[in-house]
Amino acid sequence: QEQWVESGGESVQEGESLKLSCAASEPTFRQFCVAWFRQAPGEEREGVAAMDRNGLIRYRNMDIKDRFRISRDWAKKSLYLQMNSLKPEDTAMYYCASDPGPCWNCQDGNCQLYHYKTWGQGTQVTVSS
Repeated sequence: QEQWVESGGESVQEGESLKLSCAASEPTFRQFCVAWFRQAPGEEREGVAAMDRNGLIRYRNMDIKDRFRISRDWAKKSLYLQMNSLKPEDTAMYYCASDPGPCWNCQDGNCQLYHYKTWGQGTQVTVSS
């Protein structure tokens, strides 16, 4: 069941920046865990970044943490993903998701997001070299 609406995906050149947005209804937005996932062609979907209701944030790995930033605007009921220094390997369909929790499992600086139940339809990001 799709309850997030993503926007902002487009085709950019390597090294450029892009900011993705997604919005949701009040009940969906207020779920404990909110996150960004991505799925490249032929690959499994992977969690990129997540935030819990208390503002605690986790990123997939150090490379993502150095280049991306997840944020949330409570007034606009919107979730954002600022992506800097984009690489061709960042090319994927990006999705918003939310879940009552738990949000993630992290070990040694690498985090995997648990299965999230509420999704959007995705927005395509393509990075060319």
